[in-house]
Amino acid sequence: MIWSDRGFLLTKIPFQENSVIANFYTNKHGKSSGIIYGATSKKIKNYLQNGNELYLEYHSKNDSSLGYFKIEIIKPLTSRFFSEKKKLNCIVSMLELIKILTVDGQENKKIYNLINNFFKILDNQNWEIDYVYWELSLLKFIGFDLDISDYCKSEIVENEKKYFIESSSKKITVPNFLIENNRENITDKDIFNSLILISEYLKKNILIPNNINFPFSRKNFINFFK
Repeated sequence: MIWSDRGFLLTKIPFQENSVIANFYTNKHGKSSGIIYGATSKKIKNYLQNGNELYLEYHSKNDSSLGYFKIEIIKPLTSRFFSEKKKLNCIVSMLELIKILTVDGQENKKIYNLINNFFKILDNQNWEIDYVYWELSLLKFIGFDLDISDYCKSEIVENEKKYFIESSSKKITVPNFLIENNRENITDKDIFNSLILISEYLKKNILIPNNINFPFSRKNFINFFK
């Protein structure tokens, strides 16, 4: 079996002496894994920064066997952010989310385009706000449309309207901008609470039911907003 496509590199792990097993999210073939031989060579190693978009030619004996990729670089996306720690951690967290929330071999061009749009978002002035909405879009595209307004309640605290969601064990803060669509005066605390809200939804509806550990990379990213 042979196919060609383009894909974003999600993860890679060492394989044998000078190769890796790479996991991509592709345009036409969804999430796909394969061996990249000679991955430790200087040329190929430079291509294999997680998040980069590559041209892929995939070869395998059949659908059930692990094949191998021949690769060429399309866009070296991640290296632009090596000096920006918060954005780099966001990239790592985003890629891990894509890996654990998507299904092998299931095409979803909306998700592919969403990953492509993610790297454009990082150039925006208020990229953190846009990223919160990006995560909500990701949930929608994998079949979990989190309509926060359906779940939240409100109360008046010190003459200000505050929103929250009550779970069985705690009250989860809902930042006002997610309900009122007002992008003014949004603080790091608002971003933090937004990411915690989405994290709680992920844990309850996806991670815990499927025995998936909460991604450590996401914890690291959220901590930037404490």
